[in-house]
Amino acid sequence: MDALQELPVIGTDGPVGYVGIGMGTAIGVPLVAAEPRITAASAVLFAGGHHVDVVFFQQLTSKDGSVQHSGDNLVGGTGQDDESILVDLQRVPAQVDQITFTVNSFTRQTFVEVQNAYCRLIDETTGQELARYTLTGGGHHTAQVMAKVYRSGGGWQMAALGELAAGRTCQDLLPAITRLL
Repeated sequence: MDALQELPVIGTDGPVGYVGIGMGTAIGVPLVAAEPRITAASAVLFAGGHHVDVVFFQQLTSKDGSVQHSGDNLVGGTGQDDESILVDLQRVPAQVDQITFTVNSFTRQTFVEVQNAYCRLIDETTGQELARYTLTGGGHHTAQVMAKVYRSGGGWQMAALGELAAGRTCQDLLPAITRLL
């Protein structure tokens, strides 16, 4: 999947109701103290362009329970998803029309040292990978707004964004995220 590419959230059996956004780094590229502390960071829920909730390593579940973060992984580099955010699209409140996903360096180190990081969209019911987006490595940014899922017609679509940003928390990224809604 390329930045700015959009696709419907549909699996082999039709519309998907329960999705996961996974983030990881390459095998053999563990995150150690000297490397950037990258995290799947957040899912930010919006209703009509206004921020209404956030899910991240310090708030693992949305207020309504429809979005859950897997927790903070301090190791990384396993070749599997280091962290994930699960979204029950059928439970997302009707007023929430977009959910954005970010990665960031909590320690404020830049992405210069980051290689082979990715995010992917998974149908959590079947395990099918629906899309994969490789994050741009390098650069003096500390965050990236990876993707969003948004209501379209009677279902949901995903858009890869790949927008470079600065910030160590999802709250720091709200101005950059809001511009992409």
